[in-house]
Amino acid sequence: MSFHSKALQKLHTRESLAKWLHIWRFQGKKVVFTNGCFDILHLGHVDYLTRTRDLGNVLVLGLNSDSSVKRLGKSPERPINSEQARAAVLGAMECIDAIIIFDEDTPYELIRFVQPDVLVKGSDYKAEDIVGYDIVKANGGEVVTIPFVEGYSTTKLIEKLKK
Repeated sequence: MSFHSKALQKLHTRESLAKWLHIWRFQGKKVVFTNGCFDILHLGHVDYLTRTRDLGNVLVLGLNSDSSVKRLGKSPERPINSEQARAAVLGAMECIDAIIIFDEDTPYELIRFVQPDVLVKGSDYKAEDIVGYDIVKANGGEVVTIPFVEGYSTTKLIEKLKK
């Protein structure tokens, strides 16, 4: 499957992301990091990502690979959309500056690599239980949780579509 090249221009390898992180830090920008599957983009995702970006100057999004989504055990048919399709849709969002796909079960090593100033997850987590909390706190950064928009989740959307 091929996409218009502009749709994936925010998708990075570790090497290309390292260059951008260096530039952004040199410019004094505050780097925010979050991660997730973002399988079927919905209002809850848009609100979460927009509010996450508001916590800094640059938003780096760690996107679960297709195989890592499957290992999360959400359901056998997940992900619905491929990692490339999810990256293209997310890349069209103005609030996201960089996307990097990770294949591990958690984004721990990616967070160690990015060294964000702010780490963000949804409010279904306690800050101290968020993967990477120790890394960010050790570097003087902050860990923030953002409440979800009530009634919006990919799982609920899939259940609704099946009915």
